[in-house]
Amino acid sequence: MNAPRLILASASPRRKELLTEAGFDFVVIPALAEELHDSQLTARELCQLNAHRKARSVAKQYPDDIILGADTLVYLGTTLYGKPSDRADARRMLGELQGTRHQVVTGVSLIQWRSQKERLFAETTHVTFRHLKPDILDEYLRKVETLDKAGAYAIQEQGDALVESIEGSYSNVVGLPVERISQELRLLGISNSTG
Repeated sequence: MNAPRLILASASPRRKELLTEAGFDFVVIPALAEELHDSQLTARELCQLNAHRKARSVAKQYPDDIILGADTLVYLGTTLYGKPSDRADARRMLGELQGTRHQVVTGVSLIQWRSQKERLFAETTHVTFRHLKPDILDEYLRKVETLDKAGAYAIQEQGDALVESIEGSYSNVVGLPVERISQELRLLGISNSTG
């Protein structure tokens, strides 16, 4: 019997890049599952639910492979920040996050459908933003495409202009907690090139 493939159920170029840099062999098959938005759930619960839905939608088609689904949200208190709807919404989000210590949570679901194995978890990183002057915000929005990013920012793109410090996984803020994923995949029999 062939070893299971790792399938990334995401079209995110950042997630693809993180897995590649971590030395994993995988294929990309984006999930078609609609992301849910439910104000009754915490950010961790919502990210895990959406990650599970994404992984499950692909796992049904590829039951012998290991599917990785993920979902990332930024939150401050009880306010959740997903992807902005337009540039004005991105500016609003960055304005609300500036000068704060907020959280970035990524929910991850690893599913192997046929064997009924699933690892479901969420990782949280604390991010402290600088106090931002309007011209810094304008410059950031000019330089970085923010509409496909939770919280309207990418730490790996001009992040120094916004971010004062982080506590926790840097890769989690980019879109995947690679350290934890590597551990969980080893438990499912998948190793990266570094072992």
